[in-house]
Amino acid sequence: MEKLSANAEAEVTVDMEDADVVAVLHALADPVRLDIVRQLADCGPGAMKCGQLIIPVTKSTTTHHIKILAKAGIITERAEGTSKHLSLRKCDLDAKFPGLLDSVLNAG
Repeated sequence: MEKLSANAEAEVTVDMEDADVVAVLHALADPVRLDIVRQLADCGPGAMKCGQLIIPVTKSTTTHHIKILAKAGIITERAEGTSKHLSLRKCDLDAKFPGLLDSVLNAG
């Protein structure tokens, strides 16, 4: 069962204990989602506002892609006022699936 935690800042995070390599690979297989992950990786350990993403899809499609990445445990979403901040869960992913994220990001 998917476990989500939410704190006062409206952060939604999937418990990495429940993370599944198939879901992670499925999420990273889509070129738009992979581009989102690359942009988050390039911005470093901090968060990026959702509106800062440069991707060639509509806002609703962006929301769909972000939800898939979050449910797979790849990113964290944090609502702050009317803004949504995204962070790549690189440390968590590296702990659960060593080398996977770096391999995927360096493959293309």
